[in-house]
Amino acid sequence: MTRGNGRRALVLHLAVLLALLILQVFLPPFHHGMVARIMVLATYAIGYNLLLGYAGLMSLGHAMFFATGVYGAGLMVYHLDLGPAAAFLVGIAASTLVAAAVGLLTLRTTGVAFLIVTMMFAQVFYLSTLLFSRITGGDQGLVLTGHLQPLRLGGLKLALADPGVKYNVALATLAACLLVNLWLVRSPAGRVLVAIRENEERTRMLGYNTAAYRLLALIASGAIAGTAGAVYALLFSYVGSTFASILYSIYPLLWVLLGGAGTTVGPLIGAGLMAYIVDAASGLTSSYLLVVGLALVVLVMKFPAGLAGALRARWWRWLP
Repeated sequence: MTRGNGRRALVLHLAVLLALLILQVFLPPFHHGMVARIMVLATYAIGYNLLLGYAGLMSLGHAMFFATGVYGAGLMVYHLDLGPAAAFLVGIAASTLVAAAVGLLTLRTTGVAFLIVTMMFAQVFYLSTLLFSRITGGDQGLVLTGHLQPLRLGGLKLALADPGVKYNVALATLAACLLVNLWLVRSPAGRVLVAIRENEERTRMLGYNTAAYRLLALIASGAIAGTAGAVYALLFSYVGSTFASILYSIYPLLWVLLGGAGTTVGPLIGAGLMAYIVDAASGLTSSYLLVVGLALVVLVMKFPAGLAGALRARWWRWLP
């Protein structure tokens, strides 16, 4: 990417974040909360897209990293009365360590084998949350309301239950992860990841340690997913085994495919569009999942590279 294209990409991302910042002034209460949730889940999808879209590794175990962030932050608050900032850091650290450990084992495989092995690890993690339900709350989960302290920033005390605080913390998390992701994919390491995705054998012949780069991608992906999980637990005051289930490994895959794998803004587009498709369909019929499935099939067939991918192919070739 040329320097001029790099500037255009940065301006686009900053414009998206500025639009989200201004949007909160005009949103009604329901959509205010919904957009906050979408931004957190889009952060999760950004982490997944780093692995799938840029390194070419499809995982069905990312719920494990997201849930590690959820539990890492939530259990610290619920059982140890830790403050939100410290709990947030614990969630990130825990998910990063889990991603590193899992990566050392799973990256011995590729393709379908990698997908299956990551799913198996995630299922073990999910069953463990049920087995140790006295600590984790199991399927019923744990409500953090009453345990969660205000977020202290200097002399300010910010209640995370406040809608404005919730929205802006979600936006700050999305902004940080989106810009870090943009920097990473435009860096030399990001270009190597794309080369590995396209032809790993040739990249290895050029002298790159492809195993190390794949591990880097998985650790970064797991850390971003865990960041989203930790923020989700703190903002929405709930921890539960649902977040470790196979559904939460499938969701980011759908968001990324819908928005555009290998595009930095695709996860945000996919997460937002799918959330509103589900919301609109559930208001029309109790069989809303059928409507959602049909809508997703039509969109993916119409835009096989995703919505952002279609924009890049037709107009914005500089889009990272």
